[in-house]
Amino acid sequence: MPTLIWSKKNPPVGESVAFDTEALVFPQGRGYPHTPAENFLFWGDNLQVMQSLLPEYEQRVNLIYADPPFYSNKRYPTRIGRGEDSRRPSEWQLTTGYADHWPDMDTYLDFLHQRIVLMHRLLAPSGTLYLHLDWHADAYARILLDEVFGTERLLNQIVWLYHGPSPIKRAFNRKHDIILAYTKSKDYVFNADAVREPYHPTTVKTFETSTKAGFGKMPDLMRGKVPEDWWYFPVVARLHNERSGYPTQKPEALLERIVKASSNPGDIVADFFCGSGTTPLVAARLGRKFLACDSTWNAVHISRLRLVDMQAAVPFAFMRDPRFTVPASSGNLELDIDRRTIRIRESPSLDYWEIDPDWDSRTFRSMAQSRRSNRSEKIDLELTLGCELKRACIRAITVKNEQIQKSPL
Repeated sequence: MPTLIWSKKNPPVGESVAFDTEALVFPQGRGYPHTPAENFLFWGDNLQVMQSLLPEYEQRVNLIYADPPFYSNKRYPTRIGRGEDSRRPSEWQLTTGYADHWPDMDTYLDFLHQRIVLMHRLLAPSGTLYLHLDWHADAYARILLDEVFGTERLLNQIVWLYHGPSPIKRAFNRKHDIILAYTKSKDYVFNADAVREPYHPTTVKTFETSTKAGFGKMPDLMRGKVPEDWWYFPVVARLHNERSGYPTQKPEALLERIVKASSNPGDIVADFFCGSGTTPLVAARLGRKFLACDSTWNAVHISRLRLVDMQAAVPFAFMRDPRFTVPASSGNLELDIDRRTIRIRESPSLDYWEIDPDWDSRTFRSMAQSRRSNRSEKIDLELTLGCELKRACIRAITVKNEQIQKSPL
């Protein structure tokens, strides 16, 4: 079987890290304070995260969706403004997003290969990996996956189609990504009925009017069909309710199809390049547990915002590599405090704030949260808790993604 060889090819290298619990988050107070964490959002290099997860999670993860850098050699800023005109990029408020920039293809392949090997180890025997790339490197990834999983384990090469403007003038517009789905073994989960969709109206009409349609085979028109391996979902730029400002954010409908097809309620779904947090968001909504990770502060902050804000949100642990430091703000918070209520009278412009009503100086237990609206600069500056404040601690994140902490109160 062909394999890829490059000068820097190495087995996975990286030490396990003892991650700090940055916070236990109980959205809207659900499960506070004793519900054990079954969902985890990690801030760290995913190589160390996966190495650290192996003792507990090797062969236990049921589904992995991986959306790594594409080898585009671009730098992607993140939008932090609210209510901006999407048609006027020159007016957007931006901050640093992430860099998909590499010195050469060897470096990129070594990065990708080491992580694929660890994902394979983490997958359960019935698990599936969906690796999402585009034309820059998908051909190389296919060979890497064949090497690690075996050629017989290719489930699908899925084409995600979308529309949007393009600067290309000397080629056909590049408007699709490739998602390579590989299974750990021949006994894998695939819930066909969970992802069925209606037949096209033309197909329905054809079968209703012709006895010869389908060469004598009559489908169950009411039941619907299993989708083909080409999927059309609009990009997030066209989905106003989903926009987080994060570059390369993937639509929830795309992940819903993957999670429904290749996992069951109660299963563990992982995304080690979680970006804006779409995978853990969808997994939690569909009754799965999640392991999510990103290496940038901006990404894990946006993921936390979305996980806190979702309906029927679930408690989760926000874990931090101790070598990573939350940016600190020089700003201050002026507060009014009652027995159960805290109101911010004056502060820097805030993106998010949360309260631990009984801070033990070790583990922050976030019982109440408030975030800035996706559509405007508004944020609720008053929070009322379901219990009395004892040794309260407040953490707030400014629109510049800097943290202010005040304790004890």
